[in-house]
Amino acid sequence: MNTAVDFLPEKSRDLEVISLIGFVHGVSHFFHLLLPPLFPWLMDDFGLSFTGIGATMTIFFVVSAIGQALAGFLVDRFGAARVLGGGISCFLLAALLLSVVDGYLGLTLVAALAGLGNSVFHPADFTVLNRHVSQNRLGHAFSIHGLSGNLGWALAPVFMTGIAATAGWRVAALAAAGIAGLALLLVFWRRRTLADPPASLPAAGVAGTAGAAVISPFAFLRSPAVWMCFLFFLLITTAFGGIQNFATPILQNLHGLSLAAGASALSAYLVGGAGGILTGGFLAQKGEQEKLIAGALGAAALLTVALALLPLPQWSVLPLMVGIGYCTGIAGPSRDLLVRRAATSRFGQAAYGRVYGFVYSGLDTGLALAPLVFGGLMDGGRFATVLVGIAVLWSLSILTALRVGGVTRQATA
Repeated sequence: MNTAVDFLPEKSRDLEVISLIGFVHGVSHFFHLLLPPLFPWLMDDFGLSFTGIGATMTIFFVVSAIGQALAGFLVDRFGAARVLGGGISCFLLAALLLSVVDGYLGLTLVAALAGLGNSVFHPADFTVLNRHVSQNRLGHAFSIHGLSGNLGWALAPVFMTGIAATAGWRVAALAAAGIAGLALLLVFWRRRTLADPPASLPAAGVAGTAGAAVISPFAFLRSPAVWMCFLFFLLITTAFGGIQNFATPILQNLHGLSLAAGASALSAYLVGGAGGILTGGFLAQKGEQEKLIAGALGAAALLTVALALLPLPQWSVLPLMVGIGYCTGIAGPSRDLLVRRAATSRFGQAAYGRVYGFVYSGLDTGLALAPLVFGGLMDGGRFATVLVGIAVLWSLSILTALRVGGVTRQATA
């Protein structure tokens, strides 16, 4: 009766890998917000406008988007653990540079370094999870991965502004460097846990089939499923960026909420998203991920249209935002499993890094595009149109998810 003996080591290994990757993913999301919480201090000290300081985040996401598409090749070639260490090192350098920066040029270099560090995490994280976590726990692993990112977002503003208000923004930057240093030490200490198994090395070929080793490293770019996944991420993150950037003023103008209530509604959306991610991890394991995505995002789109067009009482806005966030969160683990199917249906484990890197560059692209897509509508006072536009983006993303599901099932068959 070796079942229990065999099960416990596997479960323990899965837990360690999920915890390690969850922690470093939380750190990556923390560094998304290295600069924004410090904007008031940086603008005062360096005499910057909102446009000028906001451009640093455009630099962050552009560098991250380009770097993410390229980082996947490095992951497949050199291994995820080494690439993760490189990304965290960029965070460490960015925070240390921020602590001594003396002008706008320095801030742009900080943003570029942080964006370069951020670019490695999705291809590296998902490669580790797919190669090390048992198949029956992958949905839960992706759920924790998404949740840890949300927690990193939630921690950064409190951490950075709290320290900046009491000890100055340069000390806050040094404290952020301490977090990056801790993550780097942890990855180095547990590097063997994260190391690629021998069967996944490039010499092993792709999918273990004869002749797989001669497949071009760029062959994945000819896969319709991979391009559909990229488009899916572009659509859903453009929609998310619209909510993240503009939800508070939209709710103030459409439903008469105060500034504090509007901000609370945005927080409620993020909390709902975290709850949806946890639920989605269990639901994703049941299969039919594209149908789960369609149902969840379809419900989110309908709730968003209701928020845009119906004369709702103020008390109902917050629970409605929770519901929208919960529905979008449910889709998270399923979308990650859908990308896994796109990667393995034709290219096997050897292409995890490339496929995840390219597909998730759509995420950064969407976040960079969102202010451009919706900013003009906001300036024109067309607040309901912004929400309807977000619902349209979610609806279009459903079509791409269903397309990916159909293509990958055909390829597998």
